[in-house]
Amino acid sequence: MTPRLLLAALLAALATPALAGPPFVTDDPEPTDLGHWEIYNFVAGSHTPGVTAGEAGLDLNYGAAKDLQLTLVIPTGWEDADRLRVGMGTVEAAAKLKVLHQREGSWRPDVAVFPRFFLPTAGARFGSDRLGILLPVWLGKDVGKWSVFGGGGYEINRGPGSRDFWQTGLAVTRTLSDRLTIGAEVYRHTRDTDDGRDFTGTNVGVIYKLLDHWSLLAAAGPGIQNPRDEGRYAFYLALEATY
Repeated sequence: MTPRLLLAALLAALATPALAGPPFVTDDPEPTDLGHWEIYNFVAGSHTPGVTAGEAGLDLNYGAAKDLQLTLVIPTGWEDADRLRVGMGTVEAAAKLKVLHQREGSWRPDVAVFPRFFLPTAGARFGSDRLGILLPVWLGKDVGKWSVFGGGGYEINRGPGSRDFWQTGLAVTRTLSDRLTIGAEVYRHTRDTDDGRDFTGTNVGVIYKLLDHWSLLAAAGPGIQNPRDEGRYAFYLALEATY
């Protein structure tokens, strides 16, 4: 990590107290428990030749009703190229609704819909000036200490040079102890700009419970399809608070 990139992460942490089932890009169908909060103080980004860029901020999730999670992501966008640039990122508002519950002894999975709205709050360097909408379906199944989840959907991505696109992902995690969970994922999206290309990436992730209400989450991995154009690697780091 370059000194400027480290500075961006530190600024985000000082300014505040995690596309996904943190720390993964792929989401899961499990909403936040009723009346509880899951708050991620995160920094995430990806690297292409000459540019490392991403977002840092707060990912707020609240269990508003049975099987219903409300989400608000408030990010700062950053870019480290010839120099470090920082500005307002794209605010996201979403609602996850579980519509089907898995059943023990059956292959029936959990299923949730999670429409997400990308608000035009960012400057030109860090986002679009048009409203974007992601319309996904996420599925998950627990088998002992293993969990498998995945799915995807269609994103309406308007603006000059932008294209609507599909995204999908599949993740597998295993609980090793009361404190430690590890996992891996593969995710993909079709091209999202006129001059873009389809992309597939992989990540290895870890969740470590520090204290009863605090956990550290991290994931990183390389791009494996068109990495030079769409991302040689990506990373995610967050401190999670639950209460």
